[in-house]
Amino acid sequence: PFGDAMYESEYFPWSYILTGEEGNDPGYDPLEIMVSKAREYDLRIEAWLNPYRIRAAGSKKALAPNNIAVKHINAGSDAVIQYAGGTYYNPASESARNLIIAGVVEIIDNYDIDGIHFDDYFYPTTDAAFDIQYYNSYLNEGGTLSHGDWRRENVNILVRDVYSAVKSANSDVIFGISPQARVDVNYNMQYADVNKWLASDEYIDYICPQIYFGFDHETVPYENCLEQWNEMAEQSNVDLYVGLAAYKCGVVDNGAKSGKNEFAYTDDILSQMISVSRDQSTYAGFVLYRYDNIFKPEAKLKNHMATENEAIKSIL
Repeated sequence: PFGDAMYESEYFPWSYILTGEEGNDPGYDPLEIMVSKAREYDLRIEAWLNPYRIRAAGSKKALAPNNIAVKHINAGSDAVIQYAGGTYYNPASESARNLIIAGVVEIIDNYDIDGIHFDDYFYPTTDAAFDIQYYNSYLNEGGTLSHGDWRRENVNILVRDVYSAVKSANSDVIFGISPQARVDVNYNMQYADVNKWLASDEYIDYICPQIYFGFDHETVPYENCLEQWNEMAEQSNVDLYVGLAAYKCGVVDNGAKSGKNEFAYTDDILSQMISVSRDQSTYAGFVLYRYDNIFKPEAKLKNHMATENEAIKSIL
């Protein structure tokens, strides 16, 4: 999740999430255990990664001295950018891309996984100051793209190269991404050109937009958003998985404005969404976020979630 690893890695330090301090060996391999359990229960398993984020702004967690990001920082390399209290791998850096790709291949080589899954963290800001020196270098070398298009192409290169590396390492392993649901946000704020990925067979095997909005959401109603993604996915052989907000069940969604009570008072909204999504031509399945909300909800939401779960089971 933070340029670290929940498995034994040649490239990345042990995650602080495991022991509280980055670089500390927990004495076991969580990914190895997860893969073993997946096989025991005849489940597929994918490795979930954030490609660029090392530390979010405001994080108090220190980087381990042997973290390769520290080495890049100390060497003045272009691979790492420190900005507004956060630390990130630089999407414009070939060294950073090579490191990310090497980490992906390492997982495929060492663990019996079925897929590689990138989360929705790409560029962390729209602020030109984040990478202006690298963009100016690009222009000085004869580049002609706008700053935004240049950023999008940097992400495109990584996604395309990761896809190629995955297939070279093991053609049976799939590669997918779960971007934000709003296409404009992906394009203009995170510089993820999802439409380009979906117009080709060279970037991803599947897309899983996080459509965490209700049917009555004032700005992004579920069905409209779903249909937009399906139309884009029809351009290629990319499968559409629909990311659904189990974490909103039983809760008021103030961002939906007039539709804010939909998740709170509808106890089969997820099954409704699944049923509607099955009408889409590229639909391949659904993903629920997140596990705890489904199987270990707060006490006050247990009954609500139990009803939601039964409604889902009834249509499977």
